[in-house]
Amino acid sequence: MEKQTVKKEYVIDATGQALGRIASEAAKVLRGKDTVEFINNIAPKVTVKVINASHIDASQKKLREKIYTHYTGHPGGLRKTSLARMIEKKGWEEPIKKAVYGMLPANRLRAVMMKNLIITE
Repeated sequence: MEKQTVKKEYVIDATGQALGRIASEAAKVLRGKDTVEFINNIAPKVTVKVINASHIDASQKKLREKIYTHYTGHPGGLRKTSLARMIEKKGWEEPIKKAVYGMLPANRLRAVMMKNLIITE
């Protein structure tokens, strides 16, 4: 007899919480570490929704001094962006995605787990 799996849905309210706290909680659930059926080579069937992302508690210093970098691949192509600039250009969704992405293991399952992350402002 086959065991039917139901996709579980978790909701994280971001109101008044720090970015890292939200990201670590989302990464833990996406990885499946909070369940007794944890298997490290199988992505769990869960969906994580982060609501009220624009109400994250971020200090002015954090907005100004948190720097994201990426390299274009060309000589002299190191680009730096502050958290405030990233929020201005792409909204709160991008910093949350980057934080959760960095907390998941760097393997083939990371892309599968990231598809199950939904962020609403």
